[in-house]
Amino acid sequence: MTEHVNTGFERGTDGPKVILAGVDGSESSLRAAAYAAGLARRQNALLALVYVQPVMPAGASLGAPVADTTGEIAEGLVAEIRDAAERLKGIYEVRWQFHTFHGDPYAGLVSAAQELTADAVVVGASEQAGHRIVGSVAIRLVKAGRWPVTVVP
Repeated sequence: MTEHVNTGFERGTDGPKVILAGVDGSESSLRAAAYAAGLARRQNALLALVYVQPVMPAGASLGAPVADTTGEIAEGLVAEIRDAAERLKGIYEVRWQFHTFHGDPYAGLVSAAQELTADAVVVGASEQAGHRIVGSVAIRLVKAGRWPVTVVP
């Protein structure tokens, strides 16, 4: 009888090495980032904070500098995250990176998770009432079945 030895790494079995958290400035997304930071610290994983910058269809934003606005949101998020990281320095050491992707939130998070080879995805629960009926980004990520997904209220 021969013994089978598995020498390959199976994604997700050794604990996450990259934990992705989607952030958009909402309270639930910031709670998700804090939760993901705790997971990353305990697992000694990299925390990848991802902001998905909306892409407006041509002509839809005439007269409105949408790109500037979403760029300001991204800059504001980075500043907010850096401030939080500085306050926690010495208490919690977490390796983190901030990434901006473009597109709708679901497609942007999927692209980010694939590109960053995320082992787990953490998102905030949708704060929009319609999403409870139609389905949220979180539900779509769970249904994709590619990563463990944690939804933080």
